[in-house]
Amino acid sequence: MAIELPAQPRVGMVSLGCPKALVDSERILTRLRADGYEMSPDYAGADVVLVNTCGFLDSAKEESLAAIGEAISENGRVIVTGCMGNEAEAIRAKFPDVLAVTGAHQYEAVVEAVHEAAPPGQGPFVDLIPQPDIKLTPRHYSYLKISEGCNHACSFCIIPQLRGKLVSRRIDAVLREAEKLVAAGTRELLVISQDTSAYGVDIKHESRDWHGAPVRAHMTDLARELGQLRTADGRPPWVRLHYVYPYPHVDAVIPLMAEGLLTPYLDIPFQHASPSVLKAMKRPANEAKVLDRLRSWREICPDIAVRSSFVVGFPGETEADFQYLLDWLDEAQLDRVGAFRFEPVAGASANDLPDAVPEEVKEERYARIMAKTEAISAAKLGAKVGRVLPVIIDEVGEPDEDGDLGATGRSQADAPEIDGNVFLRNVPEGLAQGSIVDVLIEDADAHDLFGVIAEN
Repeated sequence: MAIELPAQPRVGMVSLGCPKALVDSERILTRLRADGYEMSPDYAGADVVLVNTCGFLDSAKEESLAAIGEAISENGRVIVTGCMGNEAEAIRAKFPDVLAVTGAHQYEAVVEAVHEAAPPGQGPFVDLIPQPDIKLTPRHYSYLKISEGCNHACSFCIIPQLRGKLVSRRIDAVLREAEKLVAAGTRELLVISQDTSAYGVDIKHESRDWHGAPVRAHMTDLARELGQLRTADGRPPWVRLHYVYPYPHVDAVIPLMAEGLLTPYLDIPFQHASPSVLKAMKRPANEAKVLDRLRSWREICPDIAVRSSFVVGFPGETEADFQYLLDWLDEAQLDRVGAFRFEPVAGASANDLPDAVPEEVKEERYARIMAKTEAISAAKLGAKVGRVLPVIIDEVGEPDEDGDLGATGRSQADAPEIDGNVFLRNVPEGLAQGSIVDVLIEDADAHDLFGVIAEN
Protein backbone atom coordinates (compact mmCIF):
# COMPACT_ATOMS: atom_id res chain seq x y z
CA MET A 1 0.00 0.00 0.00
CA ALA A 2 1.49 3.34 -1.04
CA ILE A 3 1.84 5.96 1.64
CA GLU A 4 0.83 9.46 0.60
CA LEU A 5 2.99 12.11 2.18
CA PRO A 6 1.14 15.12 3.56
CA ALA A 7 1.30 18.27 1.45
CA GLN A 8 3.60 20.88 2.95
CA PRO A 9 3.06 24.64 2.86
CA ARG A 10 4.85 26.43 0.04
CA VAL A 11 6.88 29.63 0.41
CA GLY A 12 7.74 32.12 -2.33
CA MET A 13 10.62 34.61 -2.10
CA VAL A 14 11.36 37.96 -3.71
CA SER A 15 14.94 38.98 -2.85
CA LEU A 16 16.08 42.54 -3.54
CA GLY A 17 19.29 44.48 -2.90
CA CYS A 18 22.90 43.47 -2.50
CA PRO A 19 24.58 40.05 -2.30
CA LYS A 20 24.52 40.29 1.50
CA ALA A 21 20.71 40.34 1.35
CA LEU A 22 20.79 37.40 -1.07
CA VAL A 23 22.72 35.39 1.52
CA ASP A 24 20.08 36.32 4.10
CA SER A 25 17.41 35.00 1.72
CA GLU A 26 19.31 31.73 1.27
CA ARG A 27 19.57 31.26 5.04
CA ILE A 28 15.89 31.98 5.61
CA LEU A 29 14.79 29.53 2.91
CA THR A 30 17.21 26.87 4.18
CA ARG A 31 15.71 27.18 7.67
CA LEU A 32 12.18 26.98 6.33
CA ARG A 33 12.90 23.91 4.21
CA ALA A 34 14.41 22.24 7.28
CA ASP A 35 11.05 22.92 8.97
CA GLY A 36 9.24 21.05 6.21
CA TYR A 37 8.28 23.88 3.85
CA GLU A 38 8.45 23.56 0.09
CA MET A 39 9.58 26.38 -2.18
CA SER A 40 7.34 27.98 -4.78
CA PRO A 41 8.83 29.55 -7.93
CA ASP A 42 5.76 31.76 -8.47
CA TYR A 43 3.09 33.70 -6.62
CA ALA A 44 0.23 31.37 -7.55
CA GLY A 45 1.68 28.31 -5.86
CA ALA A 46 2.76 29.99 -2.62
CA ASP A 47 0.91 29.87 0.68
CA VAL A 48 2.94 32.86 1.81
CA VAL A 49 5.39 35.18 0.03
CA LEU A 50 8.51 36.70 1.63
CA VAL A 51 9.81 40.01 0.29
CA ASN A 52 13.41 40.69 1.36
CA THR A 53 13.73 44.46 0.95
CA CYS A 54 16.54 46.97 0.39
CA GLY A 55 16.36 50.29 2.24
CA PHE A 56 19.70 51.92 1.50
CA LEU A 57 18.54 54.56 -1.01
CA ASP A 58 15.17 56.13 -1.66
CA SER A 59 15.18 54.56 -5.15
CA ALA A 60 15.79 51.15 -3.55
CA LYS A 61 12.93 51.76 -1.12
CA GLU A 62 10.64 52.58 -4.03
CA GLU A 63 11.63 49.31 -5.70
CA SER A 64 10.98 47.44 -2.44
CA LEU A 65 7.56 49.04 -2.00
CA ALA A 66 6.68 48.17 -5.59
CA ALA A 67 7.70 44.54 -4.97
CA ILE A 68 5.57 44.40 -1.82
CA GLY A 69 2.62 45.83 -3.75
CA GLU A 70 3.03 43.30 -6.55
CA ALA A 71 3.24 40.39 -4.09
CA ILE A 72 0.09 41.54 -2.30
CA SER A 73 -1.72 41.97 -5.61
CA GLU A 74 -0.63 38.58 -6.97
CA ASN A 75 -0.82 36.53 -3.77
CA GLY A 76 -2.16 38.55 -0.84
CA ARG A 77 -0.28 36.77 1.95
CA VAL A 78 2.99 38.69 2.34
CA ILE A 79 5.71 38.91 4.98
CA VAL A 80 8.25 41.73 4.67
CA THR A 81 11.82 41.46 5.93
CA GLY A 82 15.24 43.00 5.20
CA CYS A 83 16.77 46.45 5.48
CA MET A 84 13.52 48.33 4.99
CA GLY A 85 11.98 46.37 7.84
CA ASN A 86 13.01 49.11 10.27
CA GLU A 87 10.32 51.27 8.63
CA ALA A 88 7.50 48.96 9.67
CA GLU A 89 5.03 51.78 10.31
CA ALA A 90 5.51 53.24 6.83
CA ILE A 91 5.14 49.80 5.24
CA ARG A 92 1.98 49.01 7.20
CA ALA A 93 0.54 52.45 6.42
CA LYS A 94 0.90 51.78 2.69
CA PHE A 95 0.12 48.05 2.86
CA PRO A 96 -2.06 47.34 5.90
CA ASP A 97 -2.59 43.74 4.76
CA VAL A 98 1.03 42.60 5.20
CA LEU A 99 1.15 39.73 7.67
CA ALA A 100 4.40 40.71 9.42
CA VAL A 101 7.42 43.03 9.10
CA THR A 102 10.89 42.13 10.39
CA GLY A 103 14.30 43.78 10.08
CA ALA A 104 17.56 42.78 8.41
CA HIS A 105 19.01 39.34 9.25
CA GLN A 106 16.31 38.66 11.88
CA TYR A 107 16.11 35.03 10.87
CA GLU A 108 14.22 33.75 13.91
CA ALA A 109 11.55 36.44 13.62
CA VAL A 110 11.01 35.71 9.92
CA VAL A 111 10.71 31.96 10.47
CA GLU A 112 8.29 32.50 13.36
CA ALA A 113 6.16 34.80 11.19
CA VAL A 114 6.01 32.14 8.46
CA HIS A 115 5.05 29.49 11.03
CA GLU A 116 2.14 31.68 12.16
CA ALA A 117 1.00 32.50 8.63
CA ALA A 118 1.28 28.96 7.24
CA PRO A 119 1.94 26.38 9.97
CA PRO A 120 4.27 23.59 8.81
CA GLY A 121 2.90 20.09 8.43
CA GLN A 122 4.05 17.50 10.94
CA GLY A 123 3.94 14.38 8.82
CA PRO A 124 5.86 11.29 9.95
CA PHE A 125 8.56 11.69 7.28
CA VAL A 126 9.43 15.36 7.77
CA ASP A 127 13.11 15.91 8.65
CA LEU A 128 14.09 12.25 8.30
CA ILE A 129 16.42 13.08 5.38
CA PRO A 130 18.71 16.11 5.77
CA GLN A 131 18.29 18.62 2.97
CA PRO A 132 21.15 20.62 1.43
CA ASP A 133 21.26 24.37 1.89
CA ILE A 134 19.21 26.40 -0.57
CA LYS A 135 21.23 28.49 -3.02
CA LEU A 136 19.78 31.36 -5.02
CA THR A 137 22.89 31.60 -7.19
CA PRO A 138 24.06 29.09 -9.82
CA ARG A 139 25.79 26.02 -8.40
CA HIS A 140 29.26 27.09 -9.52
CA TYR A 141 29.55 30.30 -7.49
CA SER A 142 28.55 31.18 -3.96
CA TYR A 143 28.60 34.20 -1.69
CA LEU A 144 30.43 33.71 1.62
CA LYS A 145 29.28 36.25 4.22
CA ILE A 146 31.89 36.69 6.96
CA SER A 147 30.30 39.38 9.13
CA GLU A 148 27.30 41.62 9.65
CA GLY A 149 27.13 45.34 10.32
CA CYS A 150 29.70 48.11 10.14
CA ASN A 151 31.66 50.33 12.56
CA HIS A 152 32.08 53.24 10.14
CA ALA A 153 30.04 56.43 10.41
CA CYS A 154 30.06 57.60 6.78
CA SER A 155 27.83 60.64 6.50
CA PHE A 156 25.92 59.36 3.45
CA CYS A 157 25.22 55.86 4.82
CA ILE A 158 22.72 54.35 7.26
CA ILE A 159 24.00 50.76 7.15
CA PRO A 160 24.94 50.79 10.88
CA GLN A 161 21.38 51.89 11.65
CA LEU A 162 19.94 49.13 9.46
CA ARG A 163 22.32 46.28 10.27
CA GLY A 164 24.06 47.39 13.46
CA LYS A 165 27.72 47.46 14.42
CA LEU A 166 30.26 44.93 13.15
CA VAL A 167 29.56 41.34 14.23
CA SER A 168 32.11 38.87 12.84
CA ARG A 169 31.43 35.17 12.40
CA ARG A 170 33.76 32.63 13.95
CA ILE A 171 36.65 31.85 11.62
CA ASP A 172 36.12 28.10 11.88
CA ALA A 173 32.42 28.50 11.01
CA VAL A 174 33.30 30.58 7.93
CA LEU A 175 35.92 28.09 6.76
CA ARG A 176 33.62 25.14 7.39
CA GLU A 177 30.94 26.76 5.23
CA ALA A 178 33.49 27.50 2.49
CA GLU A 179 34.78 23.92 2.56
CA LYS A 180 31.22 22.59 2.34
CA LEU A 181 30.37 24.87 -0.58
CA VAL A 182 33.46 23.84 -2.55
CA ALA A 183 32.76 20.15 -1.85
CA ALA A 184 29.24 20.69 -3.23
CA GLY A 185 30.52 22.08 -6.53
CA THR A 186 31.28 25.75 -5.95
CA ARG A 187 34.14 26.89 -8.20
CA GLU A 188 34.10 30.55 -7.14
CA LEU A 189 33.71 31.98 -3.63
CA LEU A 190 32.74 35.64 -3.32
CA VAL A 191 33.68 36.92 0.14
CA ILE A 192 31.25 39.62 1.27
CA SER A 193 30.51 41.78 4.32
CA GLN A 194 30.02 45.48 5.00
CA ASP A 195 33.77 45.83 5.65
CA THR A 196 35.84 42.75 4.81
CA SER A 197 39.09 44.38 5.98
CA ALA A 198 37.67 44.82 9.49
CA TYR A 199 36.78 41.16 9.87
CA GLY A 200 37.47 40.00 13.42
CA VAL A 201 38.08 43.43 14.98
CA ASP A 202 35.03 43.09 17.23
CA ILE A 203 36.18 39.70 18.57
CA LYS A 204 39.81 40.83 18.92
CA HIS A 205 40.87 38.52 16.07
CA GLU A 206 40.29 35.47 18.27
CA SER A 207 41.89 32.19 17.19
CA ARG A 208 40.01 28.97 16.58
CA ASP A 209 41.25 25.51 15.77
CA TRP A 210 41.00 24.61 12.10
CA HIS A 211 42.24 21.21 10.97
CA GLY A 212 44.53 20.98 13.96
CA ALA A 213 46.08 24.45 13.84
CA PRO A 214 45.03 27.85 15.26
CA VAL A 215 43.65 30.38 12.79
CA ARG A 216 42.82 33.99 13.62
CA ALA A 217 39.61 35.76 12.70
CA HIS A 218 41.51 38.15 10.45
CA MET A 219 41.21 38.92 6.75
CA THR A 220 44.74 37.77 5.94
CA ASP A 221 44.37 34.45 7.80
CA LEU A 222 40.98 33.91 6.19
CA ALA A 223 42.37 34.63 2.72
CA ARG A 224 45.31 32.29 3.24
CA GLU A 225 43.09 29.43 4.43
CA LEU A 226 40.57 29.90 1.61
CA GLY A 227 43.51 29.65 -0.77
CA GLN A 228 44.18 26.13 0.52
CA LEU A 229 40.77 24.79 -0.58
CA ARG A 230 40.60 22.57 -3.65
CA THR A 231 37.77 21.62 -5.97
CA ALA A 232 37.02 18.03 -6.94
CA ASP A 233 39.55 18.24 -9.80
CA GLY A 234 42.28 19.47 -7.46
CA ARG A 235 42.24 23.13 -8.52
CA PRO A 236 41.96 26.06 -6.11
CA PRO A 237 38.56 27.74 -6.39
CA TRP A 238 38.45 31.36 -7.43
CA VAL A 239 38.31 33.40 -4.20
CA ARG A 240 37.13 36.96 -4.79
CA LEU A 241 37.31 39.65 -2.07
CA HIS A 242 34.55 42.28 -1.99
CA TYR A 243 34.00 45.44 0.11
CA VAL A 244 37.67 45.74 1.06
CA TYR A 245 38.70 48.98 2.76
CA PRO A 246 42.34 49.79 1.94
CA TYR A 247 43.76 49.29 5.43
CA PRO A 248 47.53 48.60 5.54
CA HIS A 249 47.10 44.86 6.13
CA VAL A 250 45.39 44.52 2.73
CA ASP A 251 48.92 44.61 1.27
CA ALA A 252 49.50 41.14 2.73
CA VAL A 253 46.90 39.47 0.48
CA ILE A 254 48.47 40.66 -2.79
CA PRO A 255 51.26 38.03 -2.73
CA LEU A 256 48.56 35.36 -2.31
CA MET A 257 47.08 36.59 -5.58
CA ALA A 258 50.47 36.48 -7.27
CA GLU A 259 50.82 32.86 -6.11
CA GLY A 260 47.44 31.90 -7.58
CA LEU A 261 45.82 31.21 -4.20
CA LEU A 262 43.43 34.17 -4.44
CA THR A 263 41.71 35.62 -7.48
CA PRO A 264 43.64 38.77 -8.47
CA TYR A 265 40.69 41.07 -7.80
CA LEU A 266 39.88 43.65 -5.15
CA ASP A 267 36.58 45.49 -4.74
CA ILE A 268 37.42 48.70 -2.83
CA PRO A 269 34.71 51.33 -2.19
CA PHE A 270 36.80 54.51 -2.58
CA GLN A 271 33.68 56.72 -3.04
CA HIS A 272 35.74 59.81 -4.00
CA ALA A 273 39.29 61.15 -4.21
CA SER A 274 39.05 64.84 -3.29
CA PRO A 275 40.29 65.30 0.31
CA SER A 276 37.58 67.85 1.10
CA VAL A 277 34.77 65.61 -0.16
CA LEU A 278 36.21 62.58 1.63
CA LYS A 279 36.31 64.62 4.84
CA ALA A 280 32.66 65.60 4.40
CA MET A 281 31.84 61.95 3.75
CA LYS A 282 33.75 61.03 6.93
CA ARG A 283 35.97 58.74 4.89
CA PRO A 284 39.77 58.34 5.13
CA ALA A 285 41.46 61.01 2.98
CA ASN A 286 44.62 59.21 1.86
CA GLU A 287 44.15 59.22 -1.91
CA ALA A 288 47.81 59.92 -2.69
CA LYS A 289 49.00 57.00 -0.57
CA VAL A 290 46.40 54.79 -2.26
CA LEU A 291 47.93 55.59 -5.65
CA ASP A 292 51.34 54.49 -4.36
CA ARG A 293 49.86 51.27 -3.04
CA LEU A 294 48.06 50.56 -6.32
CA ARG A 295 51.39 50.83 -8.11
CA SER A 296 53.00 48.51 -5.54
CA TRP A 297 50.19 45.96 -5.87
CA ARG A 298 50.57 45.91 -9.65
CA GLU A 299 54.30 45.37 -9.32
CA ILE A 300 53.65 42.30 -7.15
CA CYS A 301 50.66 41.01 -9.15
CA PRO A 302 50.48 42.60 -12.63
CA ASP A 303 47.10 41.02 -13.41
CA ILE A 304 45.32 42.39 -10.35
CA ALA A 305 41.95 43.98 -11.21
CA VAL A 306 40.64 46.72 -8.94
CA ARG A 307 37.02 47.75 -9.03
CA SER A 308 35.44 50.60 -7.11
CA SER A 309 32.43 52.87 -6.85
CA PHE A 310 32.22 56.65 -6.63
CA VAL A 311 29.58 59.17 -5.63
CA VAL A 312 29.23 62.34 -7.69
CA GLY A 313 27.28 65.43 -6.67
CA PHE A 314 27.91 65.02 -2.93
CA PRO A 315 26.91 68.18 -0.99
CA GLY A 316 29.68 70.74 -1.27
CA GLU A 317 31.42 69.01 -4.19
CA THR A 318 32.90 71.79 -6.33
CA GLU A 319 33.98 71.60 -9.94
CA ALA A 320 37.55 71.56 -8.66
CA ASP A 321 36.73 68.56 -6.43
CA PHE A 322 35.19 66.72 -9.34
CA GLN A 323 38.11 67.49 -11.63
CA TYR A 324 40.43 66.22 -8.89
CA LEU A 325 38.50 62.93 -8.98
CA LEU A 326 38.81 62.68 -12.77
CA ASP A 327 42.55 63.37 -12.61
CA TRP A 328 42.92 60.79 -9.83
CA LEU A 329 41.14 58.20 -11.99
CA ASP A 330 43.60 58.91 -14.79
CA GLU A 331 46.38 58.04 -12.34
CA ALA A 332 44.65 55.10 -10.67
CA GLN A 333 43.61 53.35 -13.91
CA LEU A 334 40.99 51.25 -12.13
CA ASP A 335 39.72 48.24 -14.07
CA ARG A 336 36.04 48.46 -13.20
CA VAL A 337 34.15 51.50 -11.92
CA GLY A 338 30.57 52.14 -10.90
CA ALA A 339 29.32 55.69 -10.34
CA PHE A 340 26.27 56.95 -8.51
CA ARG A 341 24.62 60.33 -8.25
CA PHE A 342 24.33 61.44 -4.63
CA GLU A 343 20.90 60.66 -3.29
CA PRO A 344 19.74 61.74 0.19
CA VAL A 345 18.96 58.82 2.48
CA ALA A 346 16.54 59.35 5.35
CA GLY A 347 18.54 59.35 8.57
CA ALA A 348 21.93 60.10 6.99
CA SER A 349 23.85 63.09 8.37
CA ALA A 350 24.90 64.17 4.86
CA ASN A 351 21.36 65.40 4.31
CA ASP A 352 22.09 68.34 6.61
CA LEU A 353 25.25 69.44 4.81
CA PRO A 354 25.18 72.80 3.01
CA ASP A 355 25.76 73.55 -0.67
CA ALA A 356 23.62 70.86 -2.28
CA VAL A 357 24.65 70.17 -5.86
CA PRO A 358 21.86 70.88 -8.40
CA GLU A 359 20.43 67.84 -10.14
CA GLU A 360 21.48 69.02 -13.58
CA VAL A 361 25.09 69.35 -12.35
CA LYS A 362 24.94 65.84 -10.90
CA GLU A 363 23.78 64.51 -14.26
CA GLU A 364 26.52 66.35 -16.14
CA ARG A 365 29.21 65.07 -13.77
CA TYR A 366 27.81 61.56 -13.88
CA ALA A 367 28.05 61.59 -17.68
CA ARG A 368 31.64 62.84 -17.52
CA ILE A 369 32.84 60.25 -15.01
CA MET A 370 31.18 57.46 -16.97
CA ALA A 371 32.87 58.64 -20.17
CA LYS A 372 36.23 58.80 -18.38
CA THR A 373 35.96 55.33 -16.84
CA GLU A 374 34.58 53.82 -20.04
CA ALA A 375 37.64 55.04 -21.96
CA ILE A 376 39.96 53.58 -19.31
CA SER A 377 38.08 50.28 -19.39
CA ALA A 378 38.17 50.12 -23.20
CA ALA A 379 41.94 50.60 -23.21
CA LYS A 380 42.51 48.02 -20.49
CA LEU A 381 40.29 45.42 -22.17
CA GLY A 382 41.82 46.16 -25.56
CA ALA A 383 45.24 45.33 -24.14
CA LYS A 384 43.98 41.82 -23.39
CA VAL A 385 43.29 40.99 -27.04
CA GLY A 386 45.63 38.19 -28.09
CA ARG A 387 46.09 36.88 -24.55
CA VAL A 388 44.84 33.54 -23.23
CA LEU A 389 42.82 33.96 -20.02
CA PRO A 390 41.04 31.54 -17.71
CA VAL A 391 37.27 31.99 -17.98
CA ILE A 392 34.50 30.53 -15.84
CA ILE A 393 31.38 29.57 -17.83
CA ASP A 394 28.12 31.05 -16.55
CA GLU A 395 25.79 30.02 -19.36
CA VAL A 396 25.87 27.91 -22.52
CA GLY A 397 23.49 29.02 -25.26
CA GLU A 398 21.34 27.14 -27.72
CA PRO A 399 22.69 26.19 -31.19
CA ASP A 400 22.25 28.88 -33.86
CA GLU A 401 20.99 28.24 -37.41
CA ASP A 402 24.39 26.75 -38.32
CA GLY A 403 24.44 24.54 -35.26
CA ASP A 404 27.19 26.57 -33.55
CA LEU A 405 27.11 27.02 -29.80
CA GLY A 406 28.04 30.18 -27.92
CA ALA A 407 28.65 30.67 -24.21
CA THR A 408 28.90 33.50 -21.69
CA GLY A 409 31.58 33.51 -19.04
CA ARG A 410 33.75 35.79 -16.93
CA SER A 411 37.45 36.36 -16.54
CA GLN A 412 39.12 36.66 -13.16
CA ALA A 413 38.68 40.43 -13.49
CA ASP A 414 34.88 40.11 -13.57
CA ALA A 415 32.55 39.46 -10.65
CA PRO A 416 29.05 38.15 -11.46
CA GLU A 417 26.25 40.64 -12.03
CA ILE A 418 28.40 43.78 -11.57
CA ASP A 419 31.31 43.53 -14.03
CA GLY A 420 31.72 42.51 -17.65
CA ASN A 421 31.46 39.22 -19.51
CA VAL A 422 33.50 37.11 -21.89
CA PHE A 423 31.44 35.99 -24.89
CA LEU A 424 32.67 32.75 -26.49
CA ARG A 425 31.94 31.47 -29.98
CA ASN A 426 31.95 27.91 -31.28
CA VAL A 427 32.16 26.17 -27.94
CA PRO A 428 32.08 22.34 -27.92
CA GLU A 429 28.98 20.37 -27.12
CA GLY A 430 29.00 19.24 -23.53
CA LEU A 431 30.66 22.38 -22.17
CA ALA A 432 29.20 22.62 -18.68
CA GLN A 433 28.16 25.62 -16.64
CA GLY A 434 30.88 26.23 -14.05
CA SER A 435 33.70 24.89 -16.21
CA ILE A 436 36.91 26.92 -16.18
CA VAL A 437 38.51 27.00 -19.63
CA ASP A 438 41.40 28.84 -21.26
CA VAL A 439 40.13 31.38 -23.79
CA LEU A 440 41.98 33.20 -26.54
CA ILE A 441 40.73 36.80 -26.47
CA GLU A 442 39.97 37.94 -30.02
CA ASP A 443 38.21 41.26 -29.49
CA ALA A 444 37.04 43.72 -26.85
CA ASP A 445 34.80 46.71 -26.36
CA ALA A 446 34.45 49.10 -23.43
CA HIS A 447 32.91 46.51 -21.13
CA ASP A 448 33.27 42.96 -22.46
CA LEU A 449 35.70 40.52 -24.06
CA PHE A 450 35.11 38.16 -26.98
CA GLY A 451 36.99 34.97 -27.71
CA VAL A 452 37.26 31.28 -28.43
CA ILE A 453 38.46 28.35 -26.35
CA ALA A 454 42.21 28.08 -26.85
CA GLU A 455 43.62 25.06 -28.58
CA ASN A 456 45.92 22.91 -26.46
